[in-house]
Amino acid sequence: MQANLYALGAIALWASLASLGVSLTHVPPFLLTGIALIIGSVPAWPFVLRDPSQWRIPVRTLALGVYGLFAYHFLLFIALRHAPPVEANLVNYLWPLFIVVLAPVVLPGVALRLPHVLAALLGFGGAAIAIVGGRELSGTLAWGYLPALAAAFIWATYSLLTKRVAAFPTTAIGLFGLVSGALSLLCHAVLEPAVALQPRDWALLAVLGLGPLGASFFLWDKALKLGDARHIGILSYITPLASTALLLVVSGRPFSWSIALATVMIIGAAVMGMRAR
Repeated sequence: MQANLYALGAIALWASLASLGVSLTHVPPFLLTGIALIIGSVPAWPFVLRDPSQWRIPVRTLALGVYGLFAYHFLLFIALRHAPPVEANLVNYLWPLFIVVLAPVVLPGVALRLPHVLAALLGFGGAAIAIVGGRELSGTLAWGYLPALAAAFIWATYSLLTKRVAAFPTTAIGLFGLVSGALSLLCHAVLEPAVALQPRDWALLAVLGLGPLGASFFLWDKALKLGDARHIGILSYITPLASTALLLVVSGRPFSWSIALATVMIIGAAVMGMRAR
């Protein structure tokens, strides 16, 4: 139960990502990610100043953290630039399904039962309805779908592999974010135009960094350390649903049948997944 609460905390923060992103669409994505990830690492700094050994982790573990935080965002931004964004986001949200089906492959002693698979598929169906929202999907074939698929695979395998490397303190997530943020800023310097940020931009970036690109990763790590990856993966389908619902509230648009149906499907998937012991 405690693991599920940590996971729901991360999901709640990720749900605000789209709404904050709408207010920061004028900020180049790598600049936005780089600044937010570095800000997101700040809560770990006091613990590291008190005990520097918390960031003395094996290079392999640091590489895994950068693989998860930097490579995921890098590929997702490439996908959103080279494929229709709704469809690319839909492909990206295969990651909870990947967590469920890959758990027995990556984690010793974990078995996959039919209810887990059915719950994951039902959850993905609900996520798809929430993301698409009744719109007609583009039939365009775009190479950008490949990096979206790779991003989904990376986040799923990063999440699972954190349980395979040597145990590390959750404060090490701050180091993952700091290094990944620096790499994102390097990508910005090479690939994106320079922009001047206003005080409001910095305030929103601080909220983004301390929440969906900061505290969420610490909560996610705690959830994975304490819980069953299969159940957490199914719960993760709440993210696109909550994100879409929050966008509707912020924009003042009415709720639609698609949100109601997605809610029923995702809650049903979560209940089915929790009962599959």
